[in-house]
Amino acid sequence: MANRRKSLARKTRLLRLVRSNRRVPAWVMQRTNRQVTRHPKRHTWKRGHLHK
Repeated sequence: MANRRKSLARKTRLLRLVRSNRRVPAWVMQRTNRQVTRHPKRHTWKRGHLHK
């Protein structure tokens, strides 16, 4: 779908999900002695849907 067809509210929701799809920061892994290495809400673009 082209960007011009999306409403502003839909774009902002998608941007929030894109920002939340980042990896766990290195300093968090270091602080927790690598106990926290995965992000529970992480998703791939090909497999899995966006959680709302």
